[in-house]
Amino acid sequence: MEELLSIKLRPKSLNDIIGQEHLVGENKIIYNLVKNKKLFSMILYGHPGIGKTSIAIAIANELGLRYRNLNAVINNKKDFDVVIEEAKLYGGLIVIVDEIHRLNKDKQDILLPYLESGIITLIGMTTANPYHAINPAIRSRCQLFELYDLTRDDIKKGIDKAVISGYLEGLSITDEAKDYLANISGSDLRFAYNTLEVAYYSCEDRNITLDTLTKITNRTNSLFDKNGDGYYNVISAFQKSIRGSDVNASLHYLARLIDAGDLDIIVRRLSVIVYEDIGLANPSMGPKVDAAINCALRLGLPEARIVLSQIVIELALSPKSNSAEIAIDSALNDIKTKNISDVPNHLKNPSSEYKYPHNYKNDYVKQQYLPDSLIGTNYYYPKDNKNEKILKEIMNKLKDID
Repeated sequence: MEELLSIKLRPKSLNDIIGQEHLVGENKIIYNLVKNKKLFSMILYGHPGIGKTSIAIAIANELGLRYRNLNAVINNKKDFDVVIEEAKLYGGLIVIVDEIHRLNKDKQDILLPYLESGIITLIGMTTANPYHAINPAIRSRCQLFELYDLTRDDIKKGIDKAVISGYLEGLSITDEAKDYLANISGSDLRFAYNTLEVAYYSCEDRNITLDTLTKITNRTNSLFDKNGDGYYNVISAFQKSIRGSDVNASLHYLARLIDAGDLDIIVRRLSVIVYEDIGLANPSMGPKVDAAINCALRLGLPEARIVLSQIVIELALSPKSNSAEIAIDSALNDIKTKNISDVPNHLKNPSSEYKYPHNYKNDYVKQQYLPDSLIGTNYYYPKDNKNEKILKEIMNKLKDID
């Protein structure tokens, strides 16, 4: 079976990588690791089609090291055993594992001892947030590198590369079609290559036009504008509409994200919104959003649209507060800018001077908790909403207790 265009065009070296300059550009971290012929286990994470596999294979190629590809879902325990035996035979091996967040305990148990000993160097790849989805035992042994979404210009650069590669003989594409393909691909270069290949074989003269593309793809252009910034603008407008309590605009931008099929960015953005913008004004929304996200991911699109619609309506019409964000940012700023004194002696462990609050009336007793240099500092200032009015009353009552 003939290889797909996306595989034929896979970069052989870091110089061939499209995008990800923050990692593979000159004097950037992965560039320097390869230049110094030093490699550590790592996890590459980011959206589909932005170069995770390409970077992993390019690293192995440039270092001239043996590597094997595994998939945490598709490959079974026996496949992992075979790779480990090969690593032992050759005294080392790069093991590239796709969907590493799906690695079950049996496969983890196989990898961990050899990851620890250095017999294998792991390059894991995932579309999930590794801080939440990757087993801590694996994560703690790896460097984490985030790949950024490809820009519209990056996608167009990839399309140009496909045209001049000669893999599809006689291929040409109009500027209008190229713009459209770059738009509907989002940041997914693999999608662009696959669509280009289908279009090539579906037209007689090998000249791809806008009409050719619109006949073979049902993706819409709703996320993007003529400047190529539309994807990010829609995400921004989605959060700002919820923050601004405009329920209709919130649903409009939700619909555009659903139409693009980007469930991952929707649920991640909702997780931010509920704590950044709703916050202490309506703390019950945190668990609600978490439940909605779990349900949406379990259902997938298109059914998830109903769950998402309901939670977005509630978020948009909920009271808002960013007091928690302001409070922690203020505390962090003090850590960075002030000369912070030591923890008070009576709070150190053990201490006979510490007053145990549960031994006192109402489970409260006044004593110093902040370091000496910060006595009297306030970080949290309640806002004027129903829930925080209650919190303010509690704070005031505690101040009045002798």
